[in-house]
Amino acid sequence: MPIQRLNHAVLYVRDVAKAVAFYGDVLGFKVITRMGDQAAFLQAAGSTNDHDLGLFAMGAQAADSPAGRTAVGLYHLAWEVDTLGELRTIRGKLAEHGALVGESDHGTTKALYARDVDGIEFEVCWLVPADQITDELKAFKGTKRLDLDAEVEAYGAERRGGIGVSVPALG
Repeated sequence: MPIQRLNHAVLYVRDVAKAVAFYGDVLGFKVITRMGDQAAFLQAAGSTNDHDLGLFAMGAQAADSPAGRTAVGLYHLAWEVDTLGELRTIRGKLAEHGALVGESDHGTTKALYARDVDGIEFEVCWLVPADQITDELKAFKGTKRLDLDAEVEAYGAERRGGIGVSVPALG
């Protein structure tokens, strides 16, 4: 039986309250369950999942993850949004919090890269709907700087994106 999707992610953080505030303010996650200052389980806006993100406290003494520098490990998680308008709103929130570290156009995926309060990198992306993927987009290999205004002009701010692997847009 094949894997269909990621159910949730769990992160070790220094301070659960700071991480909850960040993920709530920037990405709109809401707390479902809190276990004092040791753990919290959050749900993404619009999700019907029990929880989408678990946060476990390590304390202020916790070192940064060496993954990608001196050790193997997870690089980042990618959160998907429905519209380019939502991506634009999140870009503003990420910039406001000093968390935005990159904006990339991967052809069929339009992506923002950011770091949370513990320096954990994540991606927020919009996928081009399958019925809008041209031969030029299929042939694109690599990355260029995202021009979000041009993408909104091309696809519209409210056009629902593809899901997962750019299946036809819903609605």
